[in-house]
Amino acid sequence: MKVTVEDRSSIKKVMHIEIPEADVTRALDDAYKTLKKTAKVKGFRPGKTPRGVLERLYKKDVNADVTGKLIQDAYVDALKETELKVVGSPTVDPPELAASGDYCFDAAVEVQPEIADIDFTGLKLTRTNYQASDEEVDVQIKMMQKNLAKREPIDEERPAQTGDFVQVDYEGFKDGKPFEETKKTENFVIKLGDGHISEDFDNGVIGMNPGEEKEITAAFPEDYFNKKLAGHTVDFKVTLNEIRKEVLPEIDDEMAKQLGPFTTLDEVRDKIKENLTQGYDKRIEQELNEQIFSQILEKVDFEVPDVMVDYELNGIIADAERSFSYHNKTFEEAGISRESLSEKYRETAEKQVRRQLILGRIIQQEKMELADEDLEKGFEEMAATYNQPVDVVKGIYGNSGDKLELFKHALLEKQAIKLIMEKNEIESVEPDQPAAEA
Repeated sequence: MKVTVEDRSSIKKVMHIEIPEADVTRALDDAYKTLKKTAKVKGFRPGKTPRGVLERLYKKDVNADVTGKLIQDAYVDALKETELKVVGSPTVDPPELAASGDYCFDAAVEVQPEIADIDFTGLKLTRTNYQASDEEVDVQIKMMQKNLAKREPIDEERPAQTGDFVQVDYEGFKDGKPFEETKKTENFVIKLGDGHISEDFDNGVIGMNPGEEKEITAAFPEDYFNKKLAGHTVDFKVTLNEIRKEVLPEIDDEMAKQLGPFTTLDEVRDKIKENLTQGYDKRIEQELNEQIFSQILEKVDFEVPDVMVDYELNGIIADAERSFSYHNKTFEEAGISRESLSEKYRETAEKQVRRQLILGRIIQQEKMELADEDLEKGFEEMAATYNQPVDVVKGIYGNSGDKLELFKHALLEKQAIKLIMEKNEIESVEPDQPAAEA
């Protein structure tokens, strides 16, 4: 077999592969011998069908099978011979198998970029000392208070007005027929003025009295979040059942007991402050990471394989799909397409790949290895994050395989970032504005 490599760029290569005629002939002979044993051809006993008859009946299928096997085996051998660090699968447009002669095909591949040693010293890093404030805690407490609010019928006789919570029955019609997207709904509660269904709907309910029925026409704008309603005009039959008011609980120890395993309001405040602090710690870490990579990327330049970007991009879109699914929504319902997400997040995916490659190069050049105790600590931190026993986390990753190797590499990446921070001075500054305002 003969292999030559054509450089299209630093990461794009084309392997020109030639398989000797003798190997092709041998592969065809073996294929027909195997076929001869199993082929059932009228007029011939099993195992006695002549090669010429088999070729006439099965040549197309045999050639396809042989071509596939020849390409697969030759590609594997070519990788070993060239020692190319290929990422992803090759692109092959296989030519037809000729009756004689060598079989030649091209395999277009992408390879890992060659990155020179990276100088990660001399960076200008700034740590912003975000602190959770009492004001932020108060905001969280008030949000919790609102979530515990009860909606009780008003104790006066009057029509509905902006700001009221109302309980309604409704059904929407389009051209006089029930409309699927606004099917009959009973005891639905909305806050008038929020435009939960539409502004026209709210305005129609305002002024109604409990027990009153009314027809309300609502025009949904072209940019309405539910694309199945966008641009439509729907006639609603609405019955106002009752008007309710929001009754907030007192912010005290009794409210704290409704929020979880707490006995006092101070315990709730402490927990909120702890969570806010963890969030700010993560924000500080993310900002430092962003400074590190933006400055290192100014020092090094390399091409990124499209296949790696596509893989990262597919992961981002898959995460988005899972998030939508968790909230019982689909991309279609939100008026989002995979194509629009791909266009929006491709640059983000490329940045993430560049960061991974940079960290991988630093791990390699610094000859970093993961100690057993560091792996154990990584398992413990993962277990604490997901509130699971350590043994359960270890069972997920197993003792070997791709999952465990990816986990180990992620831990090494964290160590590489820690090393970069240790090798550079970090200036601590106060935020420009209070954290609560930011």
